[in-house]
Amino acid sequence: MLDKRFIREHSDAVREAVRQKKADVDVDELLSLDERVRKLQHESEDIQATKKSLSRGFAKADDAGRAELRAQSVELDKQYNALREALNVTNAKLTELMLLVPNIPWSGAPVGPDESANVVIKRWGEKPEFDFDPVDHVELAETHGWAEFVRARNVAGERAYALKGDLLMLERAVHSYALDQLISKDFTPISVPVIVREAALIGSGMFPKGREETYELPADSAFLAGTSEVALVGLHSGEILDGKSLPLRYAGVSTCFRREIGSAGRDVRGLLRVHQFEKVEQFVICEAVEAESARWHAALLESAEQILQCLGLYYEIVECSTGDMGLGKFRMNDINTWFPSLDTFRETHSCSTLHEWQARRADLRYRDSNGKIRFAHTLNNTAVATPRLLAAIMENYQTRDREVLVPAVLRPYLGGREVL
Repeated sequence: MLDKRFIREHSDAVREAVRQKKADVDVDELLSLDERVRKLQHESEDIQATKKSLSRGFAKADDAGRAELRAQSVELDKQYNALREALNVTNAKLTELMLLVPNIPWSGAPVGPDESANVVIKRWGEKPEFDFDPVDHVELAETHGWAEFVRARNVAGERAYALKGDLLMLERAVHSYALDQLISKDFTPISVPVIVREAALIGSGMFPKGREETYELPADSAFLAGTSEVALVGLHSGEILDGKSLPLRYAGVSTCFRREIGSAGRDVRGLLRVHQFEKVEQFVICEAVEAESARWHAALLESAEQILQCLGLYYEIVECSTGDMGLGKFRMNDINTWFPSLDTFRETHSCSTLHEWQARRADLRYRDSNGKIRFAHTLNNTAVATPRLLAAIMENYQTRDREVLVPAVLRPYLGGREVL
């Protein structure tokens, strides 16, 4: 969320961000509620000051005067209670709107309604060339018995899957390799809860807008998280960190759950768009200095690129448009990896800078070198997410005999095997 004072002083910029990100919030209504909250707060403080004045005069007053002061005090209590009730109601409405206010996007972000306005800024590698007709990952998996699709869906419904044998071991190898790469960059590996409270989803910015995409556990007043970012933002919620400890770098490991509402017909075959997946997430908490968070954005992007380059996968980086980046994002870059069966790229990574937008929601603060308490900046990017990345490896490394070559960097994790 944004600072209320910032919204008051930069209302035109906020309105433009609302327009660009198609946010469902009325800035004029928000400003009106904010003004009313401040007015009610001021009036309630005036009543409290008047009551204190009456209390000081009580000891000096005679019996008649004291009776009059008591009557005035009772009336003031009524007025105060009515003001506090109105203040609570107005504050609640204001908070609802504040949670919908988008971050101001980076000036370099393309302005557009959705992903169609994204701009490719880099491509690395070469499109693989085959001297045979390549097949998709589903056919490869079924040829070798590496996955259960029909049986898994009998158990869990549409988009379910179960990895078996070599494909499961390949998945473990991919995650182990990614973790080793991040650990070498001083990231702390951490497993996080996937069952989370609503407050954690609000703090991370997943709620209220993303509620319909989230699996709910009503009996437990809890939800299944769609990314470890939810828990990692909430991990230090309410704390005041020592600025000298920053940046905090986490490699979050978790199973992720997403309902994928509205994606019917999009990449639904096999392992491309599923409800449950495994991910290693890069997450950084740093000082609230724009140059510092920009440096970490570049570093997180570079880490993901290094992983893809070492895997030998052809990919592109796009600058995401204002309409595609989501409410909380200041800047967002997607990395799309090549899928031969689709003859196109598909997103495998997403790198985001949120400045203090998440930290304000989650009350995530630090004490800087001058002793001032400030809200931190947060950033995140995928390291690896499977099974989609597995599908890319399988398709790009397939052979004429329908085998799959193992990328060199993964072979140590598979006992030196070169072919699956």
